[in-house]
Amino acid sequence: MTRVAVTGAAGRMGKTLIQAIHEASDMTLGAAFERSGLSLLGADAGELAGLGRLDVRLTDDLAGCVAAFDTLIDFSVPDATLRSVDVCSAAGKGLVIGTTGFDDAGLESIRQAAESIPILMAPNMSVGVNLCFKLVELAARVLGEDVDIEVIEAHHRDKIDAPSGTAMRLGEILAGALERNLDEVAVYGRQGISSARDRQTIGFATVRAGDIVGEHTVLYAGAGERIEITHRAQSRMNFAHGALRAVRFLDGQAAGLFDMQDVLGFKGSLG
Repeated sequence: MTRVAVTGAAGRMGKTLIQAIHEASDMTLGAAFERSGLSLLGADAGELAGLGRLDVRLTDDLAGCVAAFDTLIDFSVPDATLRSVDVCSAAGKGLVIGTTGFDDAGLESIRQAAESIPILMAPNMSVGVNLCFKLVELAARVLGEDVDIEVIEAHHRDKIDAPSGTAMRLGEILAGALERNLDEVAVYGRQGISSARDRQTIGFATVRAGDIVGEHTVLYAGAGERIEITHRAQSRMNFAHGALRAVRFLDGQAAGLFDMQDVLGFKGSLG
């Protein structure tokens, strides 16, 4: 049994992860973490997730509980995740990162830690989204310079980063397939732009509303036709199941920085 720990365990994603771990036959919840000062600290993580008592108390002491888990799943915010990176690196623990919004220094810290421990980092753990990554790449290569490309994403009103990490990854994949520099061609808003659209650009549109779990569409619009590749998440459980596949993939890995494309065996599949 792989002992898995979860950060942000009192949040929506954290509770979903705990449920998925509880239902998995090859895993058990080893520890559950939350930020300091939260009134729920000390509560049973299973009861918070609606599963009944699991005898795993919510704590803010990650460093003091490393003996309780083999792999940590961290869907939080960059500063908190980087603290997780430091603790897991020092303790030799595996780490699955679903956090987005890191700056260059943060990404470099993760790369350095991956020289000594196995880390899987992905902006989206959904198997369906990662399949869409490959389809988006293929479509961009086939359609090439004959279409305008837009990335449209929607999330719940509480999501703080925009565009989403998944949308940005889609942009990186598109730019790579088209041999463009995303920093030079990305357009994040068109207010006040009066000239005709430059076909070399890749547009991004963001929606934040209600309780939308997550929707991403890449639109390829040409003369007389358009193609759309869309993924809609109806539940956070698909992200949790992807994260558990990531945990299984890391089991037995000595060190290295991986992503969901490694887990699914997609790398290099398009030549």
